[in-house]
Amino acid sequence: MFLHTKHLQFEAKPEKPDPVYAHKLQELIGGAYGEMTVTMQYLFQGWNCRISGKYKDLIMDIATEEIGHVEMIATMIARLLEGAPATATTKMAAADPVVGAVLGGMDPQQVIVAGGGPLLADSNGYPWNGRYIVASGNLLADFRANVAAEAHGRLQTARLYHMTDDPGVRDMLKFNLARDTMHQNLWLKAIEELKTDGLEDVIVPDALFDEEYAEHASAIWDLSEGTDGTLGGWASGPQPDGRHEFSYLMDPQPLGGPGTAPPPDPKLYATYDGSMGEPASPAFGTEVGPLGKLKEKLT
Repeated sequence: MFLHTKHLQFEAKPEKPDPVYAHKLQELIGGAYGEMTVTMQYLFQGWNCRISGKYKDLIMDIATEEIGHVEMIATMIARLLEGAPATATTKMAAADPVVGAVLGGMDPQQVIVAGGGPLLADSNGYPWNGRYIVASGNLLADFRANVAAEAHGRLQTARLYHMTDDPGVRDMLKFNLARDTMHQNLWLKAIEELKTDGLEDVIVPDALFDEEYAEHASAIWDLSEGTDGTLGGWASGPQPDGRHEFSYLMDPQPLGGPGTAPPPDPKLYATYDGSMGEPASPAFGTEVGPLGKLKEKLT
């Protein structure tokens, strides 16, 4: 259950309308790292969480706050679009190339489709996509993705901060920057606590460590031309998982054969010179398995 209050989490009042900046601010709603993404990412992580108590509570608390962030930015966009484009503004644009150029930077769909409001889209007008979210059911993997999401969101907010001098807009962005900082630190702390709580075996996950080719879990392959010998701390010493040691492999050699595709099915009409013989698989469209064999006998 969610309860809605009529008050915004923080004020969202620009000093004056600015339809061009409203177009830019769409990125913080419907971009890949916008507020809609983290809202849905955290909600689905919370709904998928199999551990009741503090972890689920943390995820759902932040998710619910992010709904409020969408509301704040949506309100700000609507207020930035106030009065644009009015009939008088359109006439001014026709008479003044400078005004016309400014209005040309706004998103017409904000007016035509949304009636002077925000869209569930990014700053290019591309609709928000559910594939942006990460909700795997594995808390460590998810929390790491959350740190990255907050970092990118904060980065984009910082860039947008420098694209406006409106004190009201900047005031809201300052609040958002602070909350992004807080959320990054919350996810980092939660990652530490997962390990403290002895959930590492479930969450790393360390399954298949015995099956993986352990000799390939240590060495960084030197694939950068002209390495000057200055190596980071990841070139030697223990790895963060406490199970492996870092090493650095100079002049690594490929371990596989030539990367050639098999002979193509003739019915796919791929360019082919016959040098690899005929395709091993049946012709395109031919059924295989028991059903295919049965059909062969009946025909």
